[in-house]
Amino acid sequence: MTSTTETSHVDSATATALHSPVISWFDANARDLPWRRPEAGAWGVMVSEFMLQQTPVARVLPVYEQWLARWPRPADLAADAPGEAVRAWGRLGYPRRALRLHGAAQAITERHGGDVPSEHSQLLALPGIGEYTAAAVASFAHGQRHAVLDTNVRRVFARTVTGVEYPPNATTAAERRLARALLPDDDATAARWAAASMELGALVCTAKNPDCGSCPVAGQCAWRLAGKPAHVGPARRGQTYAGTDRQVRGKLLAVLRDAASPVPQSELDAVWHEPVQRARALDGLVADGLVEPLADGVYRLPLT
Repeated sequence: MTSTTETSHVDSATATALHSPVISWFDANARDLPWRRPEAGAWGVMVSEFMLQQTPVARVLPVYEQWLARWPRPADLAADAPGEAVRAWGRLGYPRRALRLHGAAQAITERHGGDVPSEHSQLLALPGIGEYTAAAVASFAHGQRHAVLDTNVRRVFARTVTGVEYPPNATTAAERRLARALLPDDDATAARWAAASMELGALVCTAKNPDCGSCPVAGQCAWRLAGKPAHVGPARRGQTYAGTDRQVRGKLLAVLRDAASPVPQSELDAVWHEPVQRARALDGLVADGLVEPLADGVYRLPLT
């Protein structure tokens, strides 16, 4: 093990020593989540990946179930208005994800006959799909060998292999090289490793108060063996909400989601006291395609 955050070389013995205990732990402790069940299919996995970005599982579960009941296939969502996707997104936050998922559903319907593609390159070519989501769908839905690097996985690798408490704020090339070096050789084991390392970060190797006593690789963890040195380097980004444009956008969208017909400006003005910030938030929603302005100062969720 090494303490440098720039390492990418991991010998096969080190990697193998991590795979078996983490996967065995996952086999015994994995949460029963609907997108992990066989009936979820690739579409269910894709929907979950969009919803889980920056949103905890407990908040996603009810919205996910309602979404799949309403739009069980990409073509079902593609046939509906994008504004309905925004409405169904509810209070998950970051509602542009709903528009991106709607756009991906349209592309899947037009380019792939309504079936989520299995090839990583085809997934990556879909609108709204980045490297992480393409790798996650290819791995979790199709059992392929890809490095799936979310925040939880990055934290597990940072602590276990590189010996630091937290990964950098943004994913680095060194982290990608390390993740590829840690991948098991065969597809099935690699896919299981991807899910297992992610679950370990979510349940045990958490950002705050990691439960090292329950960790299956605590005895190999470079960070723990070094005495759990405190984080050094750039401050970790915190998320604020109260009083921000995000909060105002959320309040404006809540009015539009709950309305059966277009909403006049006066109803939107009532949700926030500060007119400049309110106008800026509304303009941002329009620019992002989340809100459609009509004549005479009336607004609605987008129809096209």
